[in-house]
Amino acid sequence: MSTNIDTIRADFPILSQTVYGKPLVYLDNGATTQKPQVVIDTLIRMYSEMNANIHRGVHFLSEQATRQYEEARNTVRDFIHAAYSQEIIFTSGATAGINAIAFSYGERFIRPGDDVLLTTMEHHSNIVPWQMMCARKQARLKVIPISEQGELILEEFARLLSPRTRIVALTHVSNTLGTINPVEQVIRMAHLAGAHVLVDGAQAVQHMPVDVQKLDCDFYVFSGHKLFGPTGTGVLYGKSSLLNELPPYQGGGDMVDCVRFEGTTYNELPFKFEAGTSNYVDATALQSAIKYVSAIGMEQIAAYETSLMHYAREQLQTVPGIRMYGTAPLKTAVFSFVLGDHHPYDVGMILDKMGIAVRTGTHCTQPLMDFLGITGTIRASFALYNTFEEVDQLVAGLHRAGSMLQ
Repeated sequence: MSTNIDTIRADFPILSQTVYGKPLVYLDNGATTQKPQVVIDTLIRMYSEMNANIHRGVHFLSEQATRQYEEARNTVRDFIHAAYSQEIIFTSGATAGINAIAFSYGERFIRPGDDVLLTTMEHHSNIVPWQMMCARKQARLKVIPISEQGELILEEFARLLSPRTRIVALTHVSNTLGTINPVEQVIRMAHLAGAHVLVDGAQAVQHMPVDVQKLDCDFYVFSGHKLFGPTGTGVLYGKSSLLNELPPYQGGGDMVDCVRFEGTTYNELPFKFEAGTSNYVDATALQSAIKYVSAIGMEQIAAYETSLMHYAREQLQTVPGIRMYGTAPLKTAVFSFVLGDHHPYDVGMILDKMGIAVRTGTHCTQPLMDFLGITGTIRASFALYNTFEEVDQLVAGLHRAGSMLQ
């Protein structure tokens, strides 16, 4: 990266602290990322200087907050290269975006006997909403298998596609395996079969450039808290032609045009899908996070993390007894593994006492764990502020954990 890694780390106040007397090595970025000072400052500034409900007031503070909120929408539009600002719906996270489409798309397009296609590697948030919708609409849920390396088997995907396939929902990047799925190819195949596609980008937008128009996806979702922004924020992108066809999934203020007891008409996009008081403060802070990574450069971030991934993969293979899961050639810097026969929780606890934060468990991918024949893994997930030295500390910690658990 053109920006010095020490300069980047200095932007994140939490990284300077110690844990159990050791410097913090934060490798749980797949769960949530840390926040740069500019995001924290934005939250303080919004609450200190311009806190007022948006879209409803003619007074100065309301107009200021409304302008900030809509500028944030424009920033998201540019960040993922959407065609129009009205295609950007603010949500509380990727999970909310998926639930919104699962409900609204299901109400508009799904009939009994229709097919919904997912993949084996999906996060629970991209499984359960579709199961609920299939149960409600009497549709069938089908699963695209993956290889032992963690790659989609596209031949099987082609076989599963049929005239009854209505929508394909898949992750852009696996939160457990790090696999970068060939979403552009999947979208092309699905569209040729007459199906729509939702892409879960919660593990992608912080690691690589995303262009929804180039992908030609119908829907794309992501969470702000994994993109160095605040918790409780997220984005649902949808093609305006489709969003205009879908019924709203929530009712309330701001999403209406005219309300009468005899009936209600709905507001135009994007407001039709933003019922109630929007999280305008945190949306503005998410804008600051996006501007932060954009200033560094998503291509530069991707290149740096790729070099970090190659180094980590080489070094982790030196640990006795390690078994890696997710060995696809095209992946992000996410490593899921087990250490001998030791329980992931025991290894994670030892690493924690060394100041190293990793995630242990199923990572909300229980069907994937069933496929792999295991009950859980240790996951180390890297971000733009992690260093090669931290890789060395993780490897040294695993060596020590292995010897302690003998």
